[in-house]
Amino acid sequence: MACGTAGLTFGELEAQSSRLARALSARGVGIGERIAICLSNRIEFPVAFMAAVKAGALAVTLNPRLSAAEIAHILQDCAPRVLILENGTRPLLGEGDGAGMLRVCVDSPSGHPEIPYEAMMADAAGLLPDIPPEFDDCMIAYTSGTTGRPKGAIITQANYITSNSHLNAWQWGMTSADRILVTTPLAHRTAFARLMNVFCLGASIVVMPRFDAKEAARLVGAERISVLSIVPTVGRMLLPEIEADPVAFRSLRLAVVTGEAFPVEIKRRLLRALPSLKLYSFFAMTEVGAITSLGPDEQLAKAASVGRVNPGLELRLVDDGGLEVPPGATGEIVVRSGPPGRYVTMRGYFNNPQATAETIRDGWIRTGDLGRFDEDGYLYIVDRKKDMVLSGGYNIYSKEVETAILELPGVRDAAVVGVPDPVYGEAVAAFIETEPGMPLDAERVVTHCRERIAGYKKPRYVRFVQILPRNSMGKVLKNRLREAFAESESGATPA
Repeated sequence: MACGTAGLTFGELEAQSSRLARALSARGVGIGERIAICLSNRIEFPVAFMAAVKAGALAVTLNPRLSAAEIAHILQDCAPRVLILENGTRPLLGEGDGAGMLRVCVDSPSGHPEIPYEAMMADAAGLLPDIPPEFDDCMIAYTSGTTGRPKGAIITQANYITSNSHLNAWQWGMTSADRILVTTPLAHRTAFARLMNVFCLGASIVVMPRFDAKEAARLVGAERISVLSIVPTVGRMLLPEIEADPVAFRSLRLAVVTGEAFPVEIKRRLLRALPSLKLYSFFAMTEVGAITSLGPDEQLAKAASVGRVNPGLELRLVDDGGLEVPPGATGEIVVRSGPPGRYVTMRGYFNNPQATAETIRDGWIRTGDLGRFDEDGYLYIVDRKKDMVLSGGYNIYSKEVETAILELPGVRDAAVVGVPDPVYGEAVAAFIETEPGMPLDAERVVTHCRERIAGYKKPRYVRFVQILPRNSMGKVLKNRLREAFAESESGATPA
């Protein structure tokens, strides 16, 4: 692995993660406890994750792009025994010890009440713990829900081995000879899946500390990158570099894309510049992993589709009563893959049996997305039942943004929808009813949201309305808001 000027071999990863795991165990970390990792893209990230697994703990990776309030909720929910941080992420975490939580800083703590990473690595006596074979949990991946409160999906080692070893090797032909470029945060599931390709298949990985199109182009040539892992937003930003000098990208054989819909014109331009490139796009979610896949020969012929169902998965489209809809009809997507936690589906939500019961019914995971099949068995996403906005590869749930806006004095009600964005695929648009005589402007709304939720979740557009459109039950008709935005984009205030 390479990240910036630092590098890590498999031998070094094995030695360093084992040392850290022994140190964690010596300090009382037991099987099933949680280790939170709040690091930017850096070499210590995979070491910390593997150390958590070797210690029998569950890793909780915290995306530094989240707000302090969001991270505080996750930490309160998972109650980690250890928090691994860096100087750059400390402002998100506060200074407290979290009721006995051990804080380890990979940089110099500079007087803060933390244990230096080097001291942990030096204090590595003893043996690795003997993990019972039936204990397979290795990670809690937090994903927002319709209530606006993040839920922690328990992911097992079997989940990762099935998805990122067997399926990726079979579908994409990935081997230990591949060299992968990661352009997004390692704490994000898109990049983390590629890290699992390294652990499971022996591939090499180059991780960008932060994305820059020109630097990405340089790395592809300098590092002989064969696999490019991106979200569509990165693809749009990288395309001018590819078109300007396709020869610099001649080492690429494969590009894998997930996130929001990949525009057809971007696909055409990418394949025109790199005709030998094999392009795969797929529909995925944290709780299940990759659900469908669209291969190289289908990218233009079935451009609006998310592909066909992956091997080992069952997928049905059901109505509100759970009954399968007729062929060609739209229904909620539900998926199943053996017992939860055994193959690709999560084991359940951590510390949330109610949400687990609501999501997993008779082994079927209700995705909250609405879809339809065409006559050839290709799946199309029709709408998002959970009102999720996909922007730059990140999931943004409208309820979460609405909750933040409703905290503002002068707001009577608010509704958030996703609207087209030429760079990020979708952007957040907020429609707000205000109280009479309570002045409010777009800048104040955005500033308020930035203080309470991650920056990428804040509204890009703010529009004030006298009354939100509702049905007879009082529910806001969000389709009408999207239509109104499309008819009068100039009426929305860019934030």
